Amino acid sequence: MDWLYNFPLEIPINLKAIDDAVRAFSIKHDTFFGIITKGLTSFVNSIYSILDTIPWFILILLVFIAGWKLLDQISKGLLYGGLLFLTGVVGYWDLMNETLSIIIASVIISLILGFPLGILISASDRADRFMRPVLDTMQTMPVFVYLIPALLFFGLGKAPGVIATTIYAVVPMIRLTNHGIRQIDEEVIEASIAFGSTRIQSLIKVQIPQALPTIMTGVNQTLMMAISMVVTTSMIGATGLGMEVLIGVNRVEIGRGLVSGTAVVIIAIILDRLTQGFVQQSEVNTDE
Repeated sequence: MDWLYNFPLEIPINLKAIDDAVRAFSIKHDTFFGIITKGLTSFVNSIYSILDTIPWFILILLVFIAGWKLLDQISKGLLYGGLLFLTGVVGYWDLMNETLSIIIASVIISLILGFPLGILISASDRADRFMRPVLDTMQTMPVFVYLIPALLFFGLGKAPGVIATTIYAVVPMIRLTNHGIRQIDEEVIEASIAFGSTRIQSLIKVQIPQALPTIMTGVNQTLMMAISMVVTTSMIGATGLGMEVLIGVNRVEIGRGLVSGTAVVIIAIILDRLTQGFVQQSEVNTDE
């Protein structure tokens, strides 16, 4: 009766052959991956240098002003400025800048790749049907799986962290750009073309502005997913607050893990609320 409870058929998969093939590919194209690694590392370091150059009180002031103006509440600006000040008080200001540099680099690359790809998919139902299962797979794949090829092709450090984060975070940008353009009323598009606009002019002057609130929601979601990868990418050498959390876990240091984890949460709250405020203002401007 074992066949009732144990699956009767099992096809052996040669996992070693897959590993050997990927490693051989990595070695063969080592120069190419090395160039990408150096470029990404320089990009992240440049962002970090800019963040590190900004005096701490100026950055807190900018967050206060952004929170005040975007959310129309001075109390929100004071709250977010105070939370950022608290991050510096506990000694995590430099690590916060390192984390932000990786997040910003990943989000910029995600926008550069995701925005045009979302536009292309919105123009073709066939492309939409093809990309939907691909995006579903990218979004539901366990995040740790992304670390393996990133580590194998790009080694340890910030570059593989950016690659893994980008692959994980680019999906909502593609989806919501596609969705935002598709939900525009066809009569609006036809009216713009009837008044002499080309397809490209209609896209730039009508469709993208109309879809901007949805697209900005995609930016917000991409940002949040990038932040959620901070701790995970520390496992392959991405420094910053995520590394502090990982060290706290490995050494069972509750205080270290709790404080560094709270700093990550503070960054997530500030960036989320500010981008949401920008989305709301975009919706208001679109309605007007």
